[in-house]
Amino acid sequence: MLKFGVDVMSPVWKQMGRVVSQEELIALVSRANRGSRRVVFTNGCFDLVHPGHIRTLEEARSLGDVLVVGLNRDASVRTAKGDSRPVIAEDERAELVAALEAVDFVVLFSEPTPGALIRQLLPDVLVKGADWGPTEIVGREEVEGAGGRVVSVPLEPGYSTTSILRKIRKLPQSPSHPATH
Repeated sequence: MLKFGVDVMSPVWKQMGRVVSQEELIALVSRANRGSRRVVFTNGCFDLVHPGHIRTLEEARSLGDVLVVGLNRDASVRTAKGDSRPVIAEDERAELVAALEAVDFVVLFSEPTPGALIRQLLPDVLVKGADWGPTEIVGREEVEGAGGRVVSVPLEPGYSTTSILRKIRKLPQSPSHPATH
């Protein structure tokens, strides 16, 4: 059986929905290797996965055949979000995002932005949330210059990792339940 032009019994198919290295990703879905598959790329921290993330990823996936999610490594998240982040370690965040039905590949990156990865991959579609202005989207020029397009996806109102963490931090400390000790 074929899916995306790949034999489902082949080792390549078993990589789908998995965390892969940048080298593996390029070998699997670079412009030279993707065939007729339309590759969509998006990225983020995905520290506490919430319905806003899920809906954005589903929207991104609807724009092509393969969804690649670039995930900031822990050090990159700390630089962008502060010392209290991430809450969830990179390997666990990667595992969670890779388990989502919409996601085909998750690839970790250490740099402050995924610019170098985007230049190597040259996705057909680059997706970012509407909170990023057109001139702020890293990789826009390269993707559009290669004939791809950039799509800004509206954010889901009421969902934000930062607001979830604020709510959690405001919770009163409850006494420990004796059965848990």
